[in-house]
Amino acid sequence: MCGVALAISLALTPVSYSDAPSAPAAAVQPMRGVASEPLYSEIVARAQTLEDEVAALRTPSRKAAATAAPIPGFDKIKVEAAQLADLDMQGHRDLAARGTDGDLKCILRGISEDMAGKLAAVEAATTGPSQDVALDELRHLLIDNREVITAPPAPPV
Repeated sequence: MCGVALAISLALTPVSYSDAPSAPAAAVQPMRGVASEPLYSEIVARAQTLEDEVAALRTPSRKAAATAAPIPGFDKIKVEAAQLADLDMQGHRDLAARGTDGDLKCILRGISEDMAGKLAAVEAATTGPSQDVALDELRHLLIDNREVITAPPAPPV
């Protein structure tokens, strides 16, 4: 069931390949539900910080490069992303312990599990454009991570 919830969430997320930065955190929906709890607000803050760092790596020179170039600071991003994935799994377990049967529990688990794959895709890229696409996919996972928590709770189905 969690896989279906994650697939639906990701399928409904608009994908934009523009270079325009995403909306600042202040423009995000007001925190509701669990978003104001310490664990979840930390996930949101870390995802926003990482999203900004990853977005800054998407440069015109990288997009035009025939071969992949080393990414300055990527080792730090990998460590921080792994920590974020651990927090996402903690959130999944917390919601499961509460007996929550909502999509958020499943989506957090899916994001936690997908993080390593997105990081590996960046490292496996062999051209500048493929690096850029992998970075953008990582950035979108981080956006999803933030937005799924800050979205207003959906009414029960």
